Amino acid sequence: MNRNALLIFIRNPQLGCVKTRLAAKIGDDKALKVYELLLKYTRSITNQINSSRLLFYSNFIDTNDSWDNNCYIKLLQEGNDFGEKLYNGFKLALRDHKKAVLIGSDCEDLTFMILKEAFNKLSDFDVVLGPAKDGGYYLMGLKNIYPKLFSNKKWGTSTVLEDTIDDIISLGLNYYLLPLLSDIDDYKDLKNSNLYNKIV
Repeated sequence: MNRNALLIFIRNPQLGCVKTRLAAKIGDDKALKVYELLLKYTRSITNQINSSRLLFYSNFIDTNDSWDNNCYIKLLQEGNDFGEKLYNGFKLALRDHKKAVLIGSDCEDLTFMILKEAFNKLSDFDVVLGPAKDGGYYLMGLKNIYPKLFSNKKWGTSTVLEDTIDDIISLGLNYYLLPLLSDIDDYKDLKNSNLYNKIV
């Protein structure tokens, strides 16, 4: 068993169910195209990682999509809210792995080298975070599970990263911050991204 686990949280790419803030500006069809391009990019960088790759779907496990069934362990997100889903994902991964790094699929600036750095920094730090410009985080890395990090958060808001760091400090843990990157969640994000000319 690989010592490292990479957890990838995605939404099933269904029309009208992804990038809803973006869809309000550019329509459901183009929003779905944006998300499919982000998924493709996420596959391209995670294929290179020497770790177990755990792919967590939002609604149903799709064994006929573009994610290779031989490279990705396909699972379903479980929990009543996003925090509980993250917690359950880490809990599952850390049963059989020493280090676990979790990402989503909204960040076109995430690179293989940043993922590698996240795993490396877990040797010296309790928590690794990839801060997003919207006040959340695009990555979290752990060696042990801490329920407090996943509770009492207003997920999807600008306070998530700050609240998480406050909890890390209150638990007496140390943490490492990766480069500040942008998620693509709304039209402004898209307009500043490399995907803009492919969509609009």
